[in-house]
Amino acid sequence: MTGAEDTIAGEDWYGRELDSVEYTGVVFDHVDFTELRSSGATFIECVFRTVRFNVSEHDDSAFVNCRFEFCNFFDASFRRCKVTGSSFSGCEFSLLKVDRGNWSFVSLRRAELRGASFEGVRLREADLSGARCQEARFEGCDLSAATLTGADLTAASIAGSDLTGVDPSEVVLRGTVIDERQAVVLAEALGMVVVPTARA
Repeated sequence: MTGAEDTIAGEDWYGRELDSVEYTGVVFDHVDFTELRSSGATFIECVFRTVRFNVSEHDDSAFVNCRFEFCNFFDASFRRCKVTGSSFSGCEFSLLKVDRGNWSFVSLRRAELRGASFEGVRLREADLSGARCQEARFEGCDLSAATLTGADLTAASIAGSDLTGVDPSEVVLRGTVIDERQAVVLAEALGMVVVPTARA
């Protein structure tokens, strides 16, 4: 729909409806997406710079290999979206809600994700190194082979998530909610030998 050299700057898209639109290689600079709704929209290799996604809702949309720089996602919702290969830097995620969808290979290095919610999301090989995820929810997610070095999951819930390949010695897991299956996986990852409980 749009060319690789296009830039959309300083526009007010408050409450706009984006239904099945496509953007490729577009730079969105200081654009207001507050309360915007997207459904089936596609953004490929776009740059979002200082864009306000506040209270926006995105259903079945794709943000593939995009860059998000200093954006605000306050109370934004993403449902069944594809965000593979995208990177986030200097962004704010207060009350972010992600429901299902594919966020594999996403870079959220050092992201402030306190209180954010990810449910049933594919985060395979995502980079969450140094991310601050206190009190966040990563429930029923695929975190296999995700990079969590230095991530802080204090008081977070990761119950039901696939932790294959995660090294618990590199993650802060103080007060983290896990399930019994994960307890075994994490114990074995720490070199422990788990034996069945002897029956009386």
